[in-house]
Amino acid sequence: MDSAWAVGSLALAIFIAIVTFLSMVIWSIRRHRDPNLKIECDVGIAELMPSLAGLSLGSAIDGNSVDILENGKLWDVLEERIGKARKSVHYETFLWKEGKLGKRMAKALAEKAREGLKIRVLLDANGSAGMGKGEREMIEKAGGKVVFFHKKKLRNLGVLNDRTHRKILIIDGREAFVGGHCVVDEWLGDAEDHKCYADVSVRVRGPIVHSLQGCFSENWAGSTGELFAGPDVFPPLKPAGELQMHLAYAKPEGSAPAVKILHHALICLARERIWIQNPYFIPEPNAIDAFADAVKRGVDVRVLMPSTSGSDNPMVQHAGHRNFERMMRSGVRLFEYPHTLLHQKVLTIDGIYSLVGSCNFDDRSFETNDEVTLGIFDPQTALKLDAIFEKYLKRAEEIDVEKWAKRGFFHKLKDYAAYSINELL
Repeated sequence: MDSAWAVGSLALAIFIAIVTFLSMVIWSIRRHRDPNLKIECDVGIAELMPSLAGLSLGSAIDGNSVDILENGKLWDVLEERIGKARKSVHYETFLWKEGKLGKRMAKALAEKAREGLKIRVLLDANGSAGMGKGEREMIEKAGGKVVFFHKKKLRNLGVLNDRTHRKILIIDGREAFVGGHCVVDEWLGDAEDHKCYADVSVRVRGPIVHSLQGCFSENWAGSTGELFAGPDVFPPLKPAGELQMHLAYAKPEGSAPAVKILHHALICLARERIWIQNPYFIPEPNAIDAFADAVKRGVDVRVLMPSTSGSDNPMVQHAGHRNFERMMRSGVRLFEYPHTLLHQKVLTIDGIYSLVGSCNFDDRSFETNDEVTLGIFDPQTALKLDAIFEKYLKRAEEIDVEKWAKRGFFHKLKDYAAYSINELL
C-alpha cells in the first residue's frame, strides 16, 4: 500500500511539474517583452504625426474626414449606412448580447446578405457568448458569415486569454466606424442615469479606411484563413477631407503593442494638457510616473471615469483606486461620474490631437487584448471631444486626495485585492 501511495504521489508531483512548466512556457511566449518606455523630444505634437504613426507601426495618412457619434445615435447612422451598402459589410466587435439592438443589427446585416453582399461578422467568443441564436441564424441563413474569435478549444489553449476587443465596421471599403459601442441594449438611448450608457464612436472616410479594412482582415484571416481583395473591399480612395490620421492596432511579438506605445508616448510628449475619458483606468507604474512628469512640465492632466456606482464592473474601478492617491499627490486631477457607465475611450492632447477607439487604459487592453485606436490631428475634433468631457464633468465629482487617503479599511482591501488580478478583470 505504501509503495502504491509513493508511486501515485510521484506521478502527481511529475504531472504538477509538467503543467507548471508548460504554463510558464505559454506565459513566456504570450507576454510582451516591453521595456520601461521613455521618450524625449523637443518638438510639439503639431509636428509629430509621422513620429506617432511610425512608433505605433502605422503611417500618417492625409485626406480624411470624421464625424463624431455619441450614445444611441450611432445605431441610427449605422443602420442607414448599412442600408446603402453595395458590395460588402465587415463588422468586428467584442460584445453582442441578445436583445432589441442585436435584432436590429442582425436584421440590417441579413437584408444586405440577401441582396448578395459579402457580410462578414467577427465576434469575440467570450464577449459575444450571449448573442441570440436567432440573431446569428438570421444573418447566416441570409448568406452572411458569423465567426467567433478564439473559441474554447484545445488548439486555442495558449491564446484563450487573448480577446478581440475591437469595435470596427467597414462598408464597401469606403467608410468605416470605430469606437467603443457594443451590441447591447444598454448602448441605446442617450446615457440616461443608471439605464443607458454613454459612448463615443467616429465615422471616417478617405484613405484611412484602407487601414481599418486591413485591421479587420488581420483577425478575419487568422480565424478563417480567408483573404479578401479587389475593388469591392479595397477600392481606390480619393481624399474625403483635409484631416491627417493614423491607426494603431498591431501587436508585435518582440515589443510592446502599438496601442501601449502610442498612449505612453503621448503622455510623455504633451505640453499643455492631457484629458482622458475612459471607463477602466488602471495605469501601470511607469505610466503613473509619466503623468507625474507631465504635471511637472505644466501639463493639465485630467481623467474622467465612472465611479463604482456608475460602472458595469465595480471591481475594475477598485483596481484603479489602488494608485489614485499617488496620482493625485503628483498633481493629476481625477473625476468620477456616478450616474451611469461612461464607456468612451477618448484622449485629447494639447487641444489639437485626439485618440478614439476601443482601448481601455489598463494592462488588459495594453498587453493582452486585440485593440484598435485612431489618431486624429485636428483642433476642431479635439474641441468637440473636449466638449463631451466637459458635458459629463458638470455632474462628476472630483476626488479630494485628503478624504481619499482616509477611506475605510475594507475599501482599501478591495482596491489592493482587485489590483492584484487587474490583468484578468
